[in-house]
Amino acid sequence: MLGRYENFPATIHKRAFFITPLSGKALQQKLVRIINGINGKTYSLEDIAAPSVRDCSVTFECGIAEANDFNYMDKEETSKVLKNLRKKPLQTMDFFFAIRYYKTQNEKRTPLRFDYYMVRLMFTTSTVETQVVHERGPRHLSPQDLVNFIVNSVNGTSPKKTLKQSEPS
Repeated sequence: MLGRYENFPATIHKRAFFITPLSGKALQQKLVRIINGINGKTYSLEDIAAPSVRDCSVTFECGIAEANDFNYMDKEETSKVLKNLRKKPLQTMDFFFAIRYYKTQNEKRTPLRFDYYMVRLMFTTSTVETQVVHERGPRHLSPQDLVNFIVNSVNGTSPKKTLKQSEPS
C-alpha cells in the first residue's frame, strides 16, 4: 500500500501534533513536493540544529513507503505519488530519511556516520500527528530537529503557517 510501511516500529522517539487549514490532499501534495525538494540537497548542520559537530554539512536521502519497502523520492516516484494523491488522499504517509553527515576540514570532506529515521504522518480532518523513530546513528540531528526541519520547510512555502503545533486531542 502506497504511503504506509507495514513494519513501522512500535517504539516512537518523538510525537508531535499540528493543526492545519489545508485539506489533507493539499497538505500531502505539498509535503511530497517538499520532501522531493530536500532529497539530495546539502545543508549546513548549523542551519538545521544546534551543531554537535563543527563545520558539518548534512545531505538528506528520502523515500516514501510502499508496503514493506521505501522508494527513493526521485522525480518519477514523486510524480507517481502526486498522481495517486490527486485521486485520493492518504490517511498515513511514512517516510524514510537517511541523513548523511560530512565534516569539512582544510578543504577535505570526510563522511561521518549516518542517521536513519522513519517518520509517520497521520492525517485527520484538520490535524496531523507526527511520529518519529530513530533507527540508528549518532543523532547529530535529534528527532525534534527533524520534525522542526520538516515543519519549517512546509511553513516556509506560504505566507501563513501551514502547520501550527497543538496538543493531542
